Amino acid sequence: MHRRSLLAFLPAVLFAGQASAAAPSGGKAASTGQHLDISPVALPVVLGERVVNYIFVGVRLSFSPMANLQKAREREPFFRDALVRSGHRAPFTSKTDFVSIDVERLKAVMLKEVVRLGGKDVQGVAVMSQTAKRQNGLPKHPGA
Repeated sequence: MHRRSLLAFLPAVLFAGQASAAAPSGGKAASTGQHLDISPVALPVVLGERVVNYIFVGVRLSFSPMANLQKAREREPFFRDALVRSGHRAPFTSKTDFVSIDVERLKAVMLKEVVRLGGKDVQGVAVMSQTAKRQNGLPKHPGA
């Protein structure tokens, strides 16, 4: 009899463990918003008119809880295209080095582009990763 009640109780215990592991630490309430990760894209780093490096950038878009995330996922290629076009039109070259990008400028431009493309429920843009193609052999940065 105890075995049956233990087996009936086991899934509830396992589910509760998974839920607590997924909850954020620090005692803060979980964010009720939704997010969409944009596939990483290569953005050029430019000195003058010469490309000196590429930075592979991963971006996360945060949406309101009421947003239609499925519709946003369908528009992800357009969001990615807008990021690539913006990065080639006016490169997000950092003011200090050639192995990172100007994150604040990228976030501002990307937020404007996503809203323009129909992401009216977007709440924020975050750069999740930056990986430089080259780390060595780069020219000296004029701002360093």
